[in-house]
Amino acid sequence: MIPTFVIFLREGVEASMIVAILLSYLDQIGQRRQFRYVFWGVFAAFGLILGGGIAAYLLIDHYSGSRAQTIFEVVTYLVAATVLTYMTFWMQSHSRTMKSELMARSDAALDGGARWGLGILAFQAVGREGLETMVFTLAIVFASTNQAGTPVGHRSLLLGAVLGLAVALAIAYVIFRLGRRLNLGLFFRIIGVVLMVFAAGLLADAVQGMQELGWLPFGHQVLWDTQRYLRESSNIGDVFHSLLGYADHPTVLQAVVWLTYVTVATTAFLVMGRRARPAPAPAPAPAPDPGTLAVATTTAELDVVVPSVPPGPPAPETRAVGRPSGVT
Repeated sequence: MIPTFVIFLREGVEASMIVAILLSYLDQIGQRRQFRYVFWGVFAAFGLILGGGIAAYLLIDHYSGSRAQTIFEVVTYLVAATVLTYMTFWMQSHSRTMKSELMARSDAALDGGARWGLGILAFQAVGREGLETMVFTLAIVFASTNQAGTPVGHRSLLLGAVLGLAVALAIAYVIFRLGRRLNLGLFFRIIGVVLMVFAAGLLADAVQGMQELGWLPFGHQVLWDTQRYLRESSNIGDVFHSLLGYADHPTVLQAVVWLTYVTVATTAFLVMGRRARPAPAPAPAPAPDPGTLAVATTTAELDVVVPSVPPGPPAPETRAVGRPSGVT
């Protein structure tokens, strides 16, 4: 439940934020009648992703317990971890320009007279998030040792997805109403760190599958065995396994891959986020003293402070000195 909640929350916020930006911009330029093209693109993306996800799950379920299923799971883990890492870093570096890029592409679609271009724009944006969500959800289902094959487990995964999507829509509504007063940068940084740990768990599961397939014939030594205390098949153990990659008897290679990825990826993500933050605004310049006069140059880059002459006593009135009348 928790992994699907986090995934659908994160992807739902990004997708709904993109749609909100498009609708808000169309509303600002008086193009509300074009809303229908955006909605058509959103519905088409949802339909395609939902159908593709169900078809992929039914296909792999047909090969349950076979070598083909293990291979498909390993590929899914690797793809999900790669896409998860890429989109997290991409959002970190493009979050500040995403709005302007969407507005520019919307203008291009409107200026070209191709109103359906707005639908394609919405389809691409939402479809990308939906495709990522589908891959991550399949990976969660495969990584979950006791949820994937039980009705209770299916309901738990579905409940987490619904709750995550509902919270994402609520956040999107708050974004639309409050605008800049919501710190989205902090939200994506926190969720990004959580997803990095989740991606590390997927890589550890991929390593386990490749060792079972004989593709990685090394590092098979078991580090510990905690099955007596917290089994992966238990409810709590399954949550830790699907979210963090917990294993009750991990191999050396699994632990090395998990620890290396978490250390490198999380550090790089936090460092990039710190560099991407805008510099604090400079403090306003103090007011000039009464005895000085600030004169700004035309480039507005330099202020020249010129001392002014303090006011003094009025000068005595002077009269022209001439000769007295009658004096020659």
